[in-house]
Order: sequence, then C-alpha cells, then structure tokens
Amino acid sequence: MLAYFVDNFDPFIFRLWDNVGPRWYGFAYVLAFVSAYFVVRRLSKRGYCDLPLERVSDFITWTALFGVLIGGRLGYVLFYRPEMLRDPLSLLRVWEGGMASHGGMIGILVLSFYYARKHKLPWTNLGDALVVAAPIGLFFGRCANFINGELYGRPTTLSWAMQFPKELFESSRERERAVAAAQKIDPGLIDPDTIIQAARHNSKVNDVLRGILMPRHPSQLYEAFFEGVVLFAILWFVRTRMRQPNGVLTGLFFIFYGIFRIVCENFREPDAPLVGAFTRGQFFSFFLLAIGIAFVVVAKSRPTFPKRMPNDQ
Repeated sequence: MLAYFVDNFDPFIFRLWDNVGPRWYGFAYVLAFVSAYFVVRRLSKRGYCDLPLERVSDFITWTALFGVLIGGRLGYVLFYRPEMLRDPLSLLRVWEGGMASHGGMIGILVLSFYYARKHKLPWTNLGDALVVAAPIGLFFGRCANFINGELYGRPTTLSWAMQFPKELFESSRERERAVAAAQKIDPGLIDPDTIIQAARHNSKVNDVLRGILMPRHPSQLYEAFFEGVVLFAILWFVRTRMRQPNGVLTGLFFIFYGIFRIVCENFREPDAPLVGAFTRGQFFSFFLLAIGIAFVVVAKSRPTFPKRMPNDQ
C-alpha cells in the first residue's frame, strides 16, 4: 500500500506558550506585503506605475490594512461564514485563518479607487501595479493553507496524494475511528485536537491517521502554482514586454485568476454549500471573468498609458 504524506505541520513558527506565538499564516501575509512593496516600487522606478517612489510604502500599507485584511475578512464572513456575524468578536480573530481572496480583491479595488482619487492618480494605473504583485501574495497564502492543512482537495489515489488530519473535524465516522485507535496508544487522546498534536511527534499516532484518512489532492499547491507562479509570470511578461494601456493588466488578472480558480476548484473539497453545479469559489469567479473582460474592453476603447512608460517595447 502506498504510504501517503500526512500534512500535519505545526501552524506556529514557534510557540511562546500554549497557543500563543507567530503563525505561518500571519507570516505569509507579511511576506506578501513586503513583496508587494518591492514589486510596486520596481514598477514605479521603471516607469510602469505613476505612483511616486516616496508614496509606495504608504500605498501598500493602506492596501494591506484596509484592502486585503478588512476586505478579505469581510468577504470570508459574508460569502462563506455569515453565521459568524452572531459573534462580532470572531471577526477580529484573523490569526485563526478565514480570509476570502474574492473579498480581498473587492477591498483592494475600493481602496485603490479611493487612494487614486485622493492623490489625483489614474485608478487603473494603480490597479495594474497592484495586480502584478498580487499573485505573489496569493502564492504565500496558499502555501500557508497547505501548512495549516486546510482547504484540502478531493479524494484521489494519485501517487502524489496527501492526507490531511483536519478531515477529522469534518467526518464524524473517521473522527470516532481515530479516537478509538489513538486511545489504545494513549488514553489521553480524546479528540481531534489532541490526536493531531500528538501525531506530530508520535509515529504510532501518525500511523493511526495514515490508516484512517482519505488520500486527497494537495489542491493548495495546485492553486499556489497557477494562481501564484503562473499568473505572476503572465502579468510580469505583459507589463514589461508589451505596451498595454492602463487597465488591461487589471482585466487580465481577473480573467486568468478566474480561469485558474474555476479549474483548480475541481480538485478542491468544497468548503461551503454548492451554488447549483458549482462550488462557491467557482460561482464568484464567473463574476471576476466578467469584470476582467469589462476592464480590458474599456481600457482598449479609451487607451491611456503610464506617463513614464519606456518606449522600447
């Protein structure tokens, strides 16, 4: 029998005590914002973005706080977990996970529009710079999902399939089997939390999980590759090798992200009720496709270009 990899990483980089300490999920956002700063600064320095160099850090800070974090969190609550509104304090516990990329995109659109109007800059030009940096953030975010063992894929028997212990929280049958088997090793293992933590340093408990959990697609890695690496390569190439008017990059981001998300969702276990025949992520991605096409059409019909764009393209 093929021994599948059990994705059971500790979500903490290190623990100060108990459940207190920096998490990989939060670190992913730090890396995303730092990367965005350097990418936008690079684009501004080379003349692809009209944002002055001295305002890049200010813009990225506002985008991070009010665009990504607030937009992403509200999007997660409204689109996927509206029941969280009954406990307003739960909205603040972002370190526990629970961000929606679709919500973050809406938040960035609103913030960039406000910032552009306030500083008298072309909105679509700011958007084009941000979307080139966005796939890097998506890459780090999906890697954090993988480390957390969340948003895992559908069952498969492919050789690169993996097993995700958080499945115990979703399947009562597997949870009961895991508790019964783990207690034979240690009577103190009474629930999924204690079993998952024990499996990180006890090979016998880990073998219990290996014999119970379903092998699944590592869909987080699929999304990290296509929504992160491939999308960044496409947008960077178009931005630096093709002379395109303001707004086209934003449109291409929505179009390609929507396509990649729709495709990758076929390998991901639905984390919310379906909308007809589609997952919630696929359903919202169809709207992104429409928005992206609209951006491209408007940009091509009324072309404006970055003020300092290099002419040797």
